[in-house]
Amino acid sequence: MNQTASQNAEEFGFKPGDIVQEWLWDDDVDDSIRAKIEERTGEELVDEDYNSSVDGVILWWRDGDDEDELSDTIVDACAVLDDDGPLWVLTPKPGRPGAASSSTVQSAAQTAGMNAATPLTVSKDWNGIRLRAFGKGR
Repeated sequence: MNQTASQNAEEFGFKPGDIVQEWLWDDDVDDSIRAKIEERTGEELVDEDYNSSVDGVILWWRDGDDEDELSDTIVDACAVLDDDGPLWVLTPKPGRPGAASSSTVQSAAQTAGMNAATPLTVSKDWNGIRLRAFGKGR
C-alpha cells in the first residue's frame, strides 16, 4: 500500500532539501505520506509554529472542521510559502471518517484566492488536492 505514497512523494512537487510545513496534524494522519515526504526532501516536516519561509505545505483537513478555518489556514500557510511552492490539502477519501467534499475545499480555496486541482489519491485513506494562486498553474 505504500506504493501510492512513494509515487506521490514526487508528484507532490517537493525536492531534496525542501522544507515542508505541516498544518493541522492529528493522530489520524497517514504516517507513510509523512515518511515519504521526509525521505524525498531529506528534511523533517516542520509544524505550523515554524516561522521562516518554507518550500512546500501539506495541510490535513477533515469534514466537520470549520470551512472558514480552512480558508484562514490556507491564507496563513501561503504567508510563509515561497513563491510557487506546492501547497496540498489532504482529506480523508470518500466513505472514510472525516471525508470532506472537494466542493468544500474548492470553496475555501477560492475564498483564500486559490484554485483547487482535481483530487489525487495519495494513500489508501487520503486524497490530496493541490492549490495554486489564481492565474498560476496549467
